[in-house]
Amino acid sequence: MDVEIQKYLYDIQMACRLIQEFVADQTFDSYRTNVLLSSAVERQFITIGEALNQAIRGSLDLEAQIFDSRKIVDFRNLLTHSYGAVSDAVVWDIIQTSLPKLIHDVDQLMGSSL
Repeated sequence: MDVEIQKYLYDIQMACRLIQEFVADQTFDSYRTNVLLSSAVERQFITIGEALNQAIRGSLDLEAQIFDSRKIVDFRNLLTHSYGAVSDAVVWDIIQTSLPKLIHDVDQLMGSSL
């Protein structure tokens, strides 16, 4: 795998791990009421989406190897350009349901987990 693609995948891994760290022992209510926490999580999702977008540009077959890759990039665009349209409930659901799948896919592509 190209070194540049590996760098983007590493950035995705790190952002995913940070989100997990940020929300560890948190509830939806604590997430919803903590602006610092929600801002930090959203920032990491922006990083994930941008890194994935760049990785896909460098390796088109990567898009098929990461579940919902297009939705991930679209979510980044939504957070960046239409942030008012994103509810805390949607972000929390993505953390709970989609983030583990992304971590799995990227770990598989990198050959190991961090």
